[in-house]
Amino acid sequence: MSKNKVTLETHSVEDTQCFGERLGQWVKESSNPLCIALIGDLGTGKTHMSQGIAKGLGVVEEITSPTFSLMNTYMTVTGEIYHFDLYRMDDVSELENIGFYEFTEDQISIVEWADKFIDELPDETLWIHIDSIDVHSRQVRLESDVIDAETLNALGGTYVVGN
Repeated sequence: MSKNKVTLETHSVEDTQCFGERLGQWVKESSNPLCIALIGDLGTGKTHMSQGIAKGLGVVEEITSPTFSLMNTYMTVTGEIYHFDLYRMDDVSELENIGFYEFTEDQISIVEWADKFIDELPDETLWIHIDSIDVHSRQVRLESDVIDAETLNALGGTYVVGN
């Protein structure tokens, strides 16, 4: 998959959201298109991460997972953010029907359950794998071909472990 990797740990929902907010602020400041691909089992914190990212990007409204609508659009001062949940999708042709490619390429987007369609995400993707350590703690792995390891480490800040 990706060559640049950093491992983080969060120890509460608030930690996960705070890291997400830090990431969202960085994406907003970089002004570059980026697809943020979230991978993890049910209940590992993908939506909490999405909430933090969206807050960092400047979204002020409530962030909910678009499980049934498939995509939510949020407005910020710098433009629109597209938030997908691919959990209910099974066939790659469904992506075309919802305009997935139009909203993930050359845009800022967040994609939950991204591992269902790995080959369909743009090159400008930051992969975030979230695994449960225990009821509160999560291991978060950042992987990217477009963001260097030094930047990933800086983004992780105090949450970085074992690198």
